[in-house]
Amino acid sequence: MEEHTTNMEATVAVVGAGPVGATLACLLASSGVATAVIDRMALPPMEQPDFDGRAYAIAAASRKTLEAAGIWPLLPEKPGPITGIRISDGKIDKPASPLFLHFDLADAGLPPSEGVSAFGWMVEARSLRRALNAHLHALPNLTVFAPAEAKVQRRHNHAVITIKGGPRILCRLVVAADGRESQLRAEARIPVTRIAYGQTALVGSVAHERPHHNVAVEHFLPSGPFAQLPMSAIPGVPHLSAIVWTERHANAERLLQLNDSLYAREMMRRLGSHLGRLRPIGRRWSYRLSALYAHRYFAPRLALIGDAAHGIHPIAGQGLNLGFRDVAALAELIIDAVQGGRDPGAISLLQQYQRRRRADNLLMLGVTDALDRLFSNDHTLLRLIRDVGLAGVHRIPPLKRLFVRQAMGLATGFL
Repeated sequence: MEEHTTNMEATVAVVGAGPVGATLACLLASSGVATAVIDRMALPPMEQPDFDGRAYAIAAASRKTLEAAGIWPLLPEKPGPITGIRISDGKIDKPASPLFLHFDLADAGLPPSEGVSAFGWMVEARSLRRALNAHLHALPNLTVFAPAEAKVQRRHNHAVITIKGGPRILCRLVVAADGRESQLRAEARIPVTRIAYGQTALVGSVAHERPHHNVAVEHFLPSGPFAQLPMSAIPGVPHLSAIVWTERHANAERLLQLNDSLYAREMMRRLGSHLGRLRPIGRRWSYRLSALYAHRYFAPRLALIGDAAHGIHPIAGQGLNLGFRDVAALAELIIDAVQGGRDPGAISLLQQYQRRRRADNLLMLGVTDALDRLFSNDHTLLRLIRDVGLAGVHRIPPLKRLFVRQAMGLATGFL
């Protein structure tokens, strides 16, 4: 990195260049807000030609945020639309319960003027990273420091970030986008509550014989949910889906050691045969599951977004999308303040940001936690209750519409 000895000024400094932090930086900079983004790691190039198996489920509202930031048009690979969602309950080696819940796009009740053509889109992780990297380095109001070691000092009316071997950045607001183990959150002494699930998510992608018809499946099993998420074709693989498969820790470790043939057989035991033969492609990834919530989303001259503020069970595929909702809310407040000549790091603005986002995030944490506890078991009475509940929602259009719009990010609460 080029050596600097002078001060530089930025309105906002974003610490953490993952998808949420980088998107906020791009959104602010593209709106004329002088922004710096800092990450202790080099930006992953993700230029390798081999598909690595990871993908993100991007809700309709999150796509709008990525479009506003100028990122969506830069995606080098075509996203896969999700136009149907099927939710079912079952057991390994058994057919799914005949009581199920199915959503089509029409269930959202959106007028054609909204221009929404899918619940969401599956985007390859490498595709999003490449688009972010290209945009981060192209925006004139944005300066990137990565890899960089930084020390943050927050003062009454500004913050100072000292880059090792680089400049001192004077800014009005620091945004912590530095993940679940956020150092900035710890330095601000913001308490965190954590929930452990005793589960591991097995993540990857699978080629299959039959088309998925852009339908996502969430199949609940006693060990946890098994999600199949439709993706666009890649060379040599006309039918492709992402898999998020939840197991208890010990069984997950055993499954990860299987060869591809046995691994595919275990997937079919859970998913069923509707997609035909399965073949894992790309790497297998695994993540121990937990939830967390920060007791506050701000401190003087500091705002928390994404995983630094909250983390949830992946049962509904909403974790990253909650982060993008944080981005949309905070960016709107900052841009409005800057354009109005007001302080974008004022406590009143940060309080407003917390009011906008905290209830929605806590609600989704509560819903996903309750769903996992309700469905990740084999209790006979609970199985009956949840199956009847799924079938009941399936037959009540207003309730279906409420759930659909929430999943798309087009509603910010169930009330």
